[in-house]
Amino acid sequence: MRRIGKLGTLGAALACVAAMPALAADELPRNWQIGMQAAATPVRERIDALHNELLIIITLITLFVLCLLMFAMIRFNARRHPVPSQTTHNPVLELIWTAAPVLILLAIAIPSFKLMYYMDRTPKPDMTLKVTGHQWYWSYQYPDQGNLSFDSNMLPDDQAAAQNRPRMLSVDNPVVVPVGAVVRVLVTSTDVIHSWFMPALGVQEYAVIGRTNYAWMQINRLGTFHGECNQICGNNHPFMPIEIRAVSKEDFAKWVDTAKKKFAHNDQATPAVRMADRAAP
Repeated sequence: MRRIGKLGTLGAALACVAAMPALAADELPRNWQIGMQAAATPVRERIDALHNELLIIITLITLFVLCLLMFAMIRFNARRHPVPSQTTHNPVLELIWTAAPVLILLAIAIPSFKLMYYMDRTPKPDMTLKVTGHQWYWSYQYPDQGNLSFDSNMLPDDQAAAQNRPRMLSVDNPVVVPVGAVVRVLVTSTDVIHSWFMPALGVQEYAVIGRTNYAWMQINRLGTFHGECNQICGNNHPFMPIEIRAVSKEDFAKWVDTAKKKFAHNDQATPAVRMADRAAP
């Protein structure tokens, strides 16, 4: 697949965003929040379900071991049990403490394998999004929308503050996808290994040079979702966030029409210049 062109400008991106209606509040952490980000895709919902199942299992194991320790300390202390038991090689006990962990591991393995298969098997996609990692920004391409493509860079702190957007998570050109659509995500790189990580969507896929990996997502509600590269990919690794806006299908069609006009010319500055112009936080 051809290298994505360096298209669009910050002003063009802001014009595209302004053309969309107001979205739901950003999916950001809040003070005193407990737990993980709310799931926004079927994959993430199943990940949360497995997490909750494992939490119950590990809690029961911990309580069981605690009860055994308390029983042993009370029942077999030196005062109450001065003569140690000489019981060894008890077949029943050995069978129990061998079979019980095996059954527990099976109870964990079966839903884990089902989840891995579900995550890996992309349903029939409604559209494709190609993601290319660079040092240190992302490029996006929409093959089904006339190969619409653009670069996505982190907003400087002053611009993020002026727009009342989250620091170090906002970008000049966010990804826009329609709610309910099955999106096949192709991930690759042009230099080093990056990682396209979207917690609320249950997607983490490595961007490897010379290889195209894939994942999928189906966002089930309107909103703005944030992620970032969580692979240590170099000096500016912390400064390549991901921002995805989920809109209605009608608004997505309007955005595509606007974006094709705004990103029609490759007249933006080179990535090296853009990185040099950004002040470190």
